[in-house]
Formats: sequence, C-alpha cells, structure tokens
Amino acid sequence: MASKKYFLFSVILCLLVSTSFAQIGGSYDLRDSSLIPAKRMPQHEEFLNNAYPFPAKPRNEWEIGLKGGLPFASSDVRYWGPTGGFGIHVRKALGYVFSIRGEFDWLRMKGLNFQPSSDFGKNTAWMAPGTIPGANGPSVNPYQPGVDDVFYNYRTTVNELSVQGVVTLNNLRFHRSKTGFNVYGFGGIGLSRYHTFVNTHDASGSYEAAFNNLVATAPPGYFSYSNRKAIKKQLKSIMDGKFDTPAQTDPGQPTLGGWPIYPVAVVGAGAAFKINNKFNLAVEYKYTLIKTDLLDGQQWQENGATQTAQTRDYDSYSFFSVGLNYNIGKKAVEPLWWLNPLDYAYSEINAPRHMKLPKPILDDADGDGVTDQFDLEPNTPKGCPVDTHGVSRDTDGDGVPDCKDKELITPTQCQPVDADGVGKCPDPQCCKDLRAYIDSTGGGHGKCSIGDLPSITFKGRGVSLSKDAKALLASIADKMRNNPNCKVAVVGYGESSKSAQQLSWDRVNEVIKYLVEKEGISLDRFIFRYGQTNGDENTIDLKDGTGEEGPNTVPAPHPNLRRKN
Repeated sequence: MASKKYFLFSVILCLLVSTSFAQIGGSYDLRDSSLIPAKRMPQHEEFLNNAYPFPAKPRNEWEIGLKGGLPFASSDVRYWGPTGGFGIHVRKALGYVFSIRGEFDWLRMKGLNFQPSSDFGKNTAWMAPGTIPGANGPSVNPYQPGVDDVFYNYRTTVNELSVQGVVTLNNLRFHRSKTGFNVYGFGGIGLSRYHTFVNTHDASGSYEAAFNNLVATAPPGYFSYSNRKAIKKQLKSIMDGKFDTPAQTDPGQPTLGGWPIYPVAVVGAGAAFKINNKFNLAVEYKYTLIKTDLLDGQQWQENGATQTAQTRDYDSYSFFSVGLNYNIGKKAVEPLWWLNPLDYAYSEINAPRHMKLPKPILDDADGDGVTDQFDLEPNTPKGCPVDTHGVSRDTDGDGVPDCKDKELITPTQCQPVDADGVGKCPDPQCCKDLRAYIDSTGGGHGKCSIGDLPSITFKGRGVSLSKDAKALLASIADKMRNNPNCKVAVVGYGESSKSAQQLSWDRVNEVIKYLVEKEGISLDRFIFRYGQTNGDENTIDLKDGTGEEGPNTVPAPHPNLRRKN
C-alpha cells in the first residue's frame, strides 16, 4: 500500500515540475503546410499567395482524459456518505470555441435514511417473497408493513455513455497570445443503465428485531436531523454493509445486460489548468437528468401499509471529478480551445507578413517638402527653400526670406532692411568722431553728460521685466529727463541662431516699450540695436547714443519665434 502512495506522489511531483516547461504564449507557424489537412490546402495556398485574407484552419490534436471523483444522488433516500467513480473521455475541437466529447462514466452511490419507515407494503426489496437466512435456518421474509420499522437504504451502480458539446469561454483573449487556464461549459445526451440493491439482512437473519428495538428504545424526538450522524453510526453497527436484495425497477423498461437503461441529459462546467502543451489537469462538475424514480429503489410515499401514493419526482445524480488529460496527434497543433483565434491578427499588426499595406499619403499644401502636420509655415511661397520645420530660409536673419532677399547676407549693423532685404549701414567711425567733436564744442547736437547707465538682466529665456529691472529703468528715465539732449542706445546680444536673434529683439523692444509707455520718454530718443556680438545674451546694455545714427523701431526678424510676456 505504501509503495502505491509513493508512486502516486512521484507522478504528481513530475507533473508539477513539468509546469516550469509549459509553453504558454506564442502560436504555430501559419505558413507551415504540414499542419494543414489536404481538404483545406486550396485555401492555404490562396492565403500564401495573398489571394485570400484568412489562413486555413490547422490540423489539431485530440484529447483523451481519465478522471476520478465523487458521485452524488438526489433521491428519496438520503445520502449515505462518500463513494467513488471514474470516467474516460475523448474530445475533438470543431473550432476555437466549440468541441465535441464522448464520455463513459462508472459511478457508485449509496443512501441511508436516519428516520424509520413502517409503510413499506409495496416496496419489493422489503416485501419480496422468499426466505431470509437466520440462526435457526432460513425463514420467510418476516417484515410486516404497519408493524415493523425499517430504514430505507440502497447501493446503486451506474454506467453512463454520453456525447457532449463543449463550449470554451475564455480562449478569445485581447491582451496575450494564449492562456494556461481554460473555462468551459458542456451539455449533451446519452444512455445510462443502473443496478440497485438494498441491505435487508445479514448472514444471521433479518434486521427486524434490531430495527424495532432501536426505535422502541429511542427517546422522544430522537430521530431528528440534528441526531443524524449518531443514528447512522448505530445503523452501520447493526447492518453488515452487504447489499444483496434487488431493488424495485420500472416494469417494461428496456434492459441491457439485465440492467434497466434510460436516455439521459447531461449539463456541467469545468476548468482546465495547463501543465504543458501535452498535459492538463481538469476539475469538473456534471449533472445528469434521468427519467426514473427508482435509482434508489424507492418511489412510494408513507401513506399507510399499502403505500398507495406514488412519488412523481424523478431522481438525478451528479459527478464532481478531477482528471488528467493528454493531447495526441502528429503534425498537428494543440487542441484549438487552447489557442487564441486573434493571435494571427495581432501578429500581422505587429510584424506584417501577409497584409497589403497602402502607400501612405501625407498632405503638403504649399509643396515645400514638409508635410502639413509638421509645417510651421503652411503657406511658404513657391520656390522658397525651407528648413526642417517648413519655415523659409533667412540666412542673414533680416526678416526677408532668401528667395526674396536681394542682399543675401546683410550685416547685423546694417539692419533693419527694406522690403528687398537691403540694409542701410551706419556712418564710418570717422564721421562719428567728427560729429562727437562738433557736439562737444556746442556746434552740433549739444553736449551730453548722461554718463554710464546700468544694464538690465533677464532670467532664462524670458522677456518679462523683474521688479529690480523696473527700478533700474526708473532711474534711467530720471537721467534722461535731466539730460534732454541725450540719446540712449539699447543694445541686445545674440546672433548665433534665429531664435537667439528674435529673443534679443524681444528684450530690447521690452526695455524701450517700458521707458516709453511707463516712464513717458519719447521714442525718438532711443536707438534700437539687437543681435549684437561679444555680449551676454541675457543682458541688455543701455549706452549714450548721442551723435549716433540708428532706428528707434525695428521689425521683428522672426515673428513666428516671438515670445510672449
């Protein structure tokens, strides 16, 4: 016995170890022609030639299974206790969801009432004519309905053969290729035969005296549901456990091997747990409807010794089982209920091998080579070269695109430019020195003594004036009011890129704007300079510009890159 236990333990251990090699996920090669049955090869070839969008269904394996478990009967006689049963089946997938299964089950069930009955006049097991062995020799059946007490009991053996349709409920998955857990429901029809016996006596004779004594000596209310375990224990000590009296059967019912045979309907549900691509464990519950009330050998109600009232409630039985299933077949994929039919579509989306992808069409309204969704200048004039963002090239950053610029490289000091991109350069230094001399002698613009002016600093890439910067500008405004003959040059730095030039312009513009609008200084007293070299891009310098030439307003060089306060 011990060796059997060790063997069973070893088998279970091997199955558990094999789970580490379970191939969950992935699918078969759709192009493997060896997996396709001959009758579906035309479709397969059309699929390979891109003439048909759906791959042919592959050949898939059969499943065979062996199960064991506990059967239960629902009848007029109460459940005795755990018995046993086993079943075998063979299953074949007709599609990814539906499969067909043939199954044979051998089941044994027992029942024993814990309450006595005395009206058993038509129950053939207790009233069958004949003799019962006894200590003083055989005697005629001694049980007297209406006088004696008996305890209904039975043991039945059932053979069931059925064909079932099985529906898989969870192999259609959207977020992974396959699953290691399979839930299914099933239903079907079949044939069932049974053989029922009742335990009415042992080798010493009938239980008449023992049953009557048990009932007579029991206290009032003893035979209640709360005492059922104690009562059954007493009954089992009285009875020998041998069922040797045939129970009543339906007259005229067809038989097979001497057992009555009935059509049955079965329904149930189960769950299978994948071990690897060949083995899986299954847990099932199956319920069987059979059109007989004599599965337990008892169909009469307690209604006097003659038992004139016959019950109309048919018996039924169920089977809870645990089984091991194995897949068989050559040149075939796993049973289809383990595969996800969406796996092919998702694989094609991820790495197309069969799909015919249309040529992408991306709109480019201005025809500059940059598609509209990335074009920052969607209306570029025809023939104008653009950068990677679709913005017209402006090499010198003077605000005139290269395609219209008659002076392709205008020095920064010669900007702003006219509509053709031509700039106006300032006077040479000699002229400036002469004008300064005239001013110093009182013959020109007049002497300016405004002195050094503070610089304004901006943070990061911003163009907003801080409180400290506004205070400095207020002091600069006071000096300009006190020196009405002086001009101030507002100088910004940054020429390395278009964005740097535009940021320099924005900051110079912000300083002049503040002095004009907030401090009341005339606009014509400023010289607007931006994009200068050799300076800090975050600093705006204010210098004495008296005697210098330069504009007080300049168009933004790159309006599309302007920053807001």
